[in-house]
Amino acid sequence: MWKAALTELVATACLIFTLTTSIISCLDSHESEPKLLVPFAVFIIAFLFLLVTVPLTGGHMSPVFTFIAALKGIITLTRAAAYILAQCIGSIISFAIINSVMNHNAAERYSFGGCTIAGKGTKTGHISPVTALILEFTCTFLVLYVGVTVAFDKRRCKELGLAMVCAVVAGAMALAVFVSITVTGEAGYAGVGLNPARCLGPALLHGGPLWEAHWVFWVGPFISCIVYYGFTNSLPKEP
Repeated sequence: MWKAALTELVATACLIFTLTTSIISCLDSHESEPKLLVPFAVFIIAFLFLLVTVPLTGGHMSPVFTFIAALKGIITLTRAAAYILAQCIGSIISFAIINSVMNHNAAERYSFGGCTIAGKGTKTGHISPVTALILEFTCTFLVLYVGVTVAFDKRRCKELGLAMVCAVVAGAMALAVFVSITVTGEAGYAGVGLNPARCLGPALLHGGPLWEAHWVFWVGPFISCIVYYGFTNSLPKEP
């Protein structure tokens, strides 16, 4: 279990580092619609990391996937706690590296990959906490329904193969990011996180606007997991 948790730590740190720098690069590009590049980056990066990590640990790299796996009884609560702790540490490490190597102005301009939500004392025109909460809940449920429903089905996983299952999950994530980023259109919010750990690092390291309403990135996805779990119990059984 500890080897798997260490793998989750390294994989999450690498994933978040790659995603964040890629999102900032997309938003800082000179394209007329740079936000539309973000979903493509998310799909490619998520697919590659899932392909590598799924055979090792299940490829969670997010407290959302770990939490729903625990609810479904796929992993134990002890393993889930170890995974989530490792994922949070991985997030902090990745942003410590980003903070030391990336252009500080670019990192702050795009809120370290889009983790700013307006809260008390925030005078920016970023997305409101209520809107962000709705988006986090809805888009996380979309990913769970499309991606996790397939990924947690052993028969379909065997039929489709690892590469196709990873493509389905990565595609669901990219679709959710595409929907959310085109709806909001805010530089400080680069679409739904789908990963509470992704914005934990900058919130702890920098605080301020990044800490305002940070709870949204946790509450929205976790409520979505609970709703999805209840929903799956009502799904028709395989004939």
